[in-house]
Amino acid sequence: MTVRPCLPYPDKRLKTKAAPVEAITDEVRAVWQDMIDTMEDMPGVGMGAPQIGVLLRLAVVDASDARGQVVRMANPEILHASVQLREHEEASPNLPGVSAVIKRPRAVTVRYMDEHGETVEKDFVGLWATSVQHQIDHLNGKLFIDHLSRAKRDILVRRAKKLRAG
Repeated sequence: MTVRPCLPYPDKRLKTKAAPVEAITDEVRAVWQDMIDTMEDMPGVGMGAPQIGVLLRLAVVDASDARGQVVRMANPEILHASVQLREHEEASPNLPGVSAVIKRPRAVTVRYMDEHGETVEKDFVGLWATSVQHQIDHLNGKLFIDHLSRAKRDILVRRAKKLRAG
């Protein structure tokens, strides 16, 4: 399909809560494929549709070592999160050149609609869990920097602007 450009921060669509997906259509499948192509091109371990300007609750995640294990999710929601936290350095193509260590639950149980329109409940652990939570944040209008203190967030945003300006 197509590698799509990622919206540059602070595009207001990145702060907008995405709309629920009513049904899995050919259009939804095409968006998922573009998201996968864009994620692989970065390369990254996940992508939320708002990152490419599509305000639908769609996400893809592939944290496998070999790749090719993409999980396609529509309307994902966390049902359960572990008490144990895991730190991971997170970044976003919407804010290129900067990253930060974020603490998130080490494991999550997520309910979502899969590519066949079936409701699935699945457990994700480690990097998979981190990526799923990161993508759900995008669907809710949040970026990884929103988990940081205001001072740290401001430093990263300034650094990203400076990098973008060249």
